[in-house]
Amino acid sequence: MLTAREQVKFLLLKEKMTITELAQELTKRTGREYTRQGISNKFSRGTLRYDEVTAIAEILGYEIDFKKIPFK
Repeated sequence: MLTAREQVKFLLLKEKMTITELAQELTKRTGREYTRQGISNKFSRGTLRYDEVTAIAEILGYEIDFKKIPFK
């Protein structure tokens, strides 16, 4: 299973967006200051909040969908 960092980096590549551009867009959408280094640090420390993850998904044109895991 991919980590959140790996998933976001994959989607950034797929959508041709840099972490710097992502930080700028997050700052615009949330009113909080985000930087490339700050986002990288959050990934490394595992401190990215759920609202930040959903904002990143929206910026990249995706939605998060929880699905029930069927019992075997």
